[in-house]
Amino acid sequence: MFIAFISWDPNPVIVDLFGFPIRWYGFFFALAFLAGFQLVTYIFKKEGKPTEQADQLLLYTMIATIVGARAGHYFFYEFPLLQADPLRFFIQMITPPFSGLASHGASIGLFIAFYLYSKKNSGMSYLHITDRIVPAVALAGFFIRMGNLMNSEIIGKPTELPWGFKFLRDTEFNPYGDPNLVLARHPSQLYEALSCLVIFALLMWFWSKKKQASQEGLMTGAFMIVLFTLRFFYEFLKENQSSFENNLTLNMGQILSIPAVLFGCIVLVYSYRKSKA
Repeated sequence: MFIAFISWDPNPVIVDLFGFPIRWYGFFFALAFLAGFQLVTYIFKKEGKPTEQADQLLLYTMIATIVGARAGHYFFYEFPLLQADPLRFFIQMITPPFSGLASHGASIGLFIAFYLYSKKNSGMSYLHITDRIVPAVALAGFFIRMGNLMNSEIIGKPTELPWGFKFLRDTEFNPYGDPNLVLARHPSQLYEALSCLVIFALLMWFWSKKKQASQEGLMTGAFMIVLFTLRFFYEFLKENQSSFENNLTLNMGQILSIPAVLFGCIVLVYSYRKSKA
């Protein structure tokens, strides 16, 4: 018999260790850092750079990701609450569990961190560093979105496509907990996860072929344009994250993706002009 949808009902908790729950999201979040560190270390070794620099870069990346993503969530999605009690939300921003993360905020934090890192390590330019990092960021995006999928969060709009997911644990759009009332929805988390995986593979293929021969900023600019253009269009398939977005022509994810794409275009133009100079 043909199944017209996929019932999705995973427990977000992998195992409970003495009252401390190990969650899928936390597992994938940690895996994103671990895999990214291994990848950057591999790239640095292949290019003859000290692996100690990769250790430093991991520290910058971890702090920038958490602080940037948390700050972005409050600034972009919960600003009235932030205004009402900034001290409370500052404490929540820097202490676990890190629920509520905005990828656009993480991007801003990362680019600031890489700038600071480039100033401390004068042997590598800013765009040289970001070109080596964006494959790891793409891979991290895959893991983070898989964590969202396991959490049954950031779900898509209703669909009749055969790969639609019925998120049985979703409480926002299924407040009564009746599985018969659950609509099949776009697995938007999976769309973005697979897109990040493809972007990662393409970036690594390009780096393996070009390495030092490619113009600085080419990988960074292309990554920003492709990733956030896809994010812009994927948002049409997703439910809004906050109620205020229902009154907007474009939701917050789309609004924030536009400057990210423009930034990528600026980097590509700069990269091209520098290669011709």
